[in-house]
Amino acid sequence: MMFFKKRKKALPSFEAELAPDVPFFAVGDIHGSDQLLQNLLVKLTDVAHPDAMLICVGDYVDRGEDSAAVLQRLYEMHSQSGGLMECLMGNHEHMMLNFLDDPVRHGSRWLRYGGLQTLASFKIAAPRGSSVADAEWMQVRDAFKGALGADLEDWLRNLPSQWITGNVAVVHAAADPELPIDGQDRSTLLWGHPEFDKKPRRDGTWVVHGHTIVDSAVSVDGRISVDTGAYATGKLTAALVEKAKVTFITA
Repeated sequence: MMFFKKRKKALPSFEAELAPDVPFFAVGDIHGSDQLLQNLLVKLTDVAHPDAMLICVGDYVDRGEDSAAVLQRLYEMHSQSGGLMECLMGNHEHMMLNFLDDPVRHGSRWLRYGGLQTLASFKIAAPRGSSVADAEWMQVRDAFKGALGADLEDWLRNLPSQWITGNVAVVHAAADPELPIDGQDRSTLLWGHPEFDKKPRRDGTWVVHGHTIVDSAVSVDGRISVDTGAYATGKLTAALVEKAKVTFITA
């Protein structure tokens, strides 16, 4: 008797046309790379698309050397944008805010994932050694909180986790392909989802995201990936998203 393996049912392909209500630039993960950000902004100006919104997908801090400068630049740009710019929360901003709220519990983890460089950019000395007293964590937190300033901290705490136009959603990390965009868990938007790059969405919603480093920015199956690993590769990328068209610009 012959046995035949049952074929897996092929996943449906993603065929929805890209249809934002407004054109926009989506800037990938910056990670403290202020000079690259400055260079990219010049390139975006050269594209000469005055009607396009500017959306940053998160992860402005950690790993690179100039997080303080990046935050100040984005804060000032956003404040002066007249509603033409939006900055989203990334998982690294989330870790940094966790450190501010509970440094004893979250300090070691944040430093391991790039907080060390962020503290240095604010001229704050990080704790040394494998065993750090609670009082020292509190002192470092207080110094960082003072250097960051109330205005920047308040701005960071109020960053949204998604931005939507037409059938396009911009998030930091991912979206659960089985759930509508407005029903996503915030942790998924910030940290990712195991099925995000395996199953195409069935609701026709495109998702622009960072978080996961790709060699080159790419648009595939309704996902537009723009994190080209600025702090490690020296490449910062933005996607110009228009109706039925994506153009990538890299500095």
